[in-house]
Order: sequence, then C-alpha cells, then structure tokens
Amino acid sequence: MNRGVLAFLLGVAATCARAAAPATPLDQYLDGLRTLRTEFSQTVVDGKGQELQKAEGKLVIVRPGRFRWELTPAGNPSAQLMIADGKNLWFYDRDLEQVSVKPATVLTATPASLLSGAGDVRTLFTVSLAGRRDGLDWVKVVPKTGDADFREAQLAFTRGELKRMVLKDKLGQTVRLDFLTSARNVPVPDAEVEFSPPAGADLIGTPVS
Repeated sequence: MNRGVLAFLLGVAATCARAAAPATPLDQYLDGLRTLRTEFSQTVVDGKGQELQKAEGKLVIVRPGRFRWELTPAGNPSAQLMIADGKNLWFYDRDLEQVSVKPATVLTATPASLLSGAGDVRTLFTVSLAGRRDGLDWVKVVPKTGDADFREAQLAFTRGELKRMVLKDKLGQTVRLDFLTSARNVPVPDAEVEFSPPAGADLIGTPVS
C-alpha cells in the first residue's frame, strides 16, 4: 500500500487548528486528544470495485509527534511497521528485513503532519461536513495542494467516536478502515513509540540523532 496513504490514515487521528470554519465531528474528536490506542480492519479495492487487499492493523498515537502503525495483510503474519519517534520516521518491512528512515521533518510537508502535531488541518486541507448516512456523521477532507497521494478522505463518527474512514487515492483505489476498538488518553509506554533497527536488517537512510 502507498506509504503516503498510510501516513494520511495515521495523520487524521492527530492535530486540528481551531479556525473560524464551523466545527465538525472531526474537531470534536481531536479536542483534548493526547493519546489513542486503536485496532482496525482495512480493505483496499480498485476503481472497478475489485478487492485488492484485506488487512488488520493497530495504531498508537502520542501527541505531538509520535505514533506506531502496524499493518498485517491477510495471509501474511509479518506486519509492516511504521514509527515516528519525534526525530525520525521509520518504516520496517519484516519480509524484506529492510528498514527505511527519514527525518521527522518530512512529515511537515505531508498529510502525516496532522499526526505529528506540526500541521494546521485547515491550512493543508479543506474540511467540511458531509452529511449523515449509514447511521454515521461524515466529514470530508480534501488536500489543498496537488502533491498529496490521495484525492479525498471521508471520516465517519458516531457518538463522538471515529468509526470508519474511506479514502480515495490518485490511482483510483479506495481504502476503507473500520475502527474496531479504541482507547482514548490512556498511558502509552515510551518503548511503543521508539525504534532501533533489528540486527541484520538493511538500513536505508541516516537517522537524526
């Protein structure tokens, strides 16, 4: 799956500026959010509606600037891992035994900046109410620049909790996440949002010390 898409899916659970625009369920959800621990299911389909991938995932957020994202595709016990530790963004592919690292500053130019706490949601995106359907209250998020890896995302809430996300990327694929369990503002050990490359893994990039 495109890493920019992953980054965005992680970013929506992060920071939101209080602008003059009408408050949405997304604003209310992010208000006072310090940490989040959630599990989700993911389905990816192509432009014709054909299923390309099913996966299960776990997400841990520590605002500002840190997260842990694990995605396990169906039929593959090796989860892909992405960690932002406040200084670096790490991506670990267990199948390839390969670690990629970039400075966390790259998040300021991507949708993942929403997760890092360094971005202003209404500076980077147009956020608007998208009505009610399927018993859920929807919010639409559209990038303001053309360099994002997605065209739009719609987030669905019920009783103030994020329940579903539907994201459309530039390749015509649609990613749907259904959030199964969530724990808000719970303790998160520092070790969960830290990373050291495993012995023997190939390292691409130079971490910021």
